[in-house]
Amino acid sequence: MSLATRPKPLVDNWNRPFWDACKDGHLILQRCAATGKCFFPPAPVSPFTGRPDWEWVGASDRGEIWSFVVFHQSYYPGMKDELPYPVAMVKLEEGPYLLTNLDGMTAADAKIGMKVSVRFPGGPDDFVLPQFGPAA
Repeated sequence: MSLATRPKPLVDNWNRPFWDACKDGHLILQRCAATGKCFFPPAPVSPFTGRPDWEWVGASDRGEIWSFVVFHQSYYPGMKDELPYPVAMVKLEEGPYLLTNLDGMTAADAKIGMKVSVRFPGGPDDFVLPQFGPAA
């Protein structure tokens, strides 16, 4: 597996702080000022109020596998050598869901409800992609 050949995320003004934090080995989320709820993906307004009143906060780095699928077909040339691989929807302790790959796990290891924690094993070019593996 080579994280260097994975597709690069598209960076914009709203998600740049997220990707910068990942480079530093941290997971951050936006939190609505009115409701106190965290949300993802990054956006200019809170999905709870529709207002631009939010702040970036550190995440706990923990969650659980809410769902997953196993890719058997190559959709990205840079990931064809990893087939088959699981893609998981992780529900973070703070509430939002994050679509991610699993690190240090095969599809056979993944279980719905399994506790996982974030890892930052690398990525393409200057990116570090958050992935999740079994909680310590």
